[in-house]
Amino acid sequence: MIYPIVKYGREVLEKPGNFVTEFDGNLEKLVADMFETMYAANGVGLAAPQIGLPLKLSVIDTTCGEDPKAKLVLANPVIISTEGEQVQEEGCLSLPDFRAKTPRPERATVRAQDIHGKEFTMTGEGLLARALCHEIDHLNGKLFIHLVSRLKRESIKRKVRKMTKAGEW
Repeated sequence: MIYPIVKYGREVLEKPGNFVTEFDGNLEKLVADMFETMYAANGVGLAAPQIGLPLKLSVIDTTCGEDPKAKLVLANPVIISTEGEQVQEEGCLSLPDFRAKTPRPERATVRAQDIHGKEFTMTGEGLLARALCHEIDHLNGKLFIHLVSRLKRESIKRKVRKMTKAGEW
């Protein structure tokens, strides 16, 4: 099932999610639906709040479905260390058509639980580090526009308000 993606301005996007506590068939179905939703939107990551669910759950696939082994499920993830910095154009499925140069770590190590509740630690570099940090930020109520310059952030917010007023958002 493909979920509608929640756009910036909805409260669920700016509040920390609740911990995932049930690792069962319902979670497996939700994760499958999240991957389907993410692929349909041409994304590389999707967090549960982006489909209106206040959970600390995200899915990532930086290969956009090309390599099934690249699919990641992160339940209750935390960033445990970062190294370096990269500044690249970044976008978000909840802010369609908006992009901005966003600073992120070059390397990020995270601890999370998999779809069965088993804890694991992993390190990502480059695009994967960016995706890990971006999705974990979502689970904590933070969007990429919180990391860009104030001028750029205000410009995006102004455009969103204008689009909302015109019924285009």
